[in-house]
Amino acid sequence: MNLKRVVITGMGALTPLGNTLTASWSNLLQGISGAAPITHFDATPFKTHFACELKGFDPADHLDRKEVRRTDRFSQYALVACGEAIGDAALDLTAVDTTRVGVIWATAIGGLETLEEQILKYGAEPSNPRFSPLYIPKMLLDASSGVISMHFGLHGVNHNTVSACASSNAALIDAFYHIRLGKADLIVSGGSEAAITPSSVGGFSSAQALSSRNDDPASASRPFDVDRDGFVIGEGAAALILEEYDHAVQRGARIYAELVGGGSSGDAYHATAAHPEGDGALRSMVAALDDAGLTAAQVDYINPHATSTPVGDLSEMKAMQRLFGEHLSQVQISATKSMTGHLLGAAGALEAAIAVMTIHTGQIPPTINTTTVDPVVPDGVQLTLGHAVERPIAVAMSNSFGFGGHNSTVIFQRAET
Repeated sequence: MNLKRVVITGMGALTPLGNTLTASWSNLLQGISGAAPITHFDATPFKTHFACELKGFDPADHLDRKEVRRTDRFSQYALVACGEAIGDAALDLTAVDTTRVGVIWATAIGGLETLEEQILKYGAEPSNPRFSPLYIPKMLLDASSGVISMHFGLHGVNHNTVSACASSNAALIDAFYHIRLGKADLIVSGGSEAAITPSSVGGFSSAQALSSRNDDPASASRPFDVDRDGFVIGEGAAALILEEYDHAVQRGARIYAELVGGGSSGDAYHATAAHPEGDGALRSMVAALDDAGLTAAQVDYINPHATSTPVGDLSEMKAMQRLFGEHLSQVQISATKSMTGHLLGAAGALEAAIAVMTIHTGQIPPTINTTTVDPVVPDGVQLTLGHAVERPIAVAMSNSFGFGGHNSTVIFQRAET
């Protein structure tokens, strides 16, 4: 079979570090943390009082009043990021066959804010139940891909992927295969999440997943640090335009990088904890390398899942050691959740965009807050501590793992003409 090449021609992001990809990237390179006290609700009764929220975002600045009323925040974030990505790709949707342009989107949790609002209303007056007719279409996890398709008039493949915090890597891999097999010319893919809500923060806290470093939120996310105590929940969206190579060349598109491989696996171990030896993570990375036709020795950069949890970081580092061996010390690693927080179902897409930007710019964002590196990290491993560095990157890998034992890995390469 003649497999098609798949390239990245546009990107957009709405993150705790900025309301565009450009702003987010600039703040990443400066090592700025997006963590701060929660403003979406009164978090003082909770164990964790802080998160990585968006700053100064108003959906009315981007969407009409009707669309704002009919969508949950996670779908609003998706629309804004996709709009930026389509613009960044200089994509004229009137000049392409939109039956060959699709949407494969991701979220882990979906319209949780809408769900909470409706359940609270019901609980306040259960003898007279009143639910909004918009409740279900706003809350459904597939709402985001649907509204993206309708907003931009895209008539190709249209669905959501859900695999916890591996969701948007799974979406990218799915989109990659669709184009690779000739089933689409272009797919808008990525993920969005708006889960900084009482039930989410309370639930993750009860699972002992969140950092409780309330006295210093900006330093709370500290991947691979010996004193890490959990992740910092974040929100936002990231979108990537995946395009068949010849289609991109014919319309004169700028090509950021080529998506060359995707891999996934299941831990089959525990509902919330990663396999202690990193078995599933290892299989995911090996599968992605095999798919790309690359060896571990060809990888220059890794954006690890690295959420700053005691078990998760340990498991992933062991998996990387097993795969890369001595070459691991030659790989530049930056754990960017130390700045963005954990965007859950949107994390993979954001970190894929970051990996693409390392290839495009030769700039590597830092890992911040990691002051005492866990002894599990081998001597010589380059975690890019404290400051961004410059280095040419030809091959970049990004990992995303999720509750339920979901593991996914994507690999990008500098595009050869």
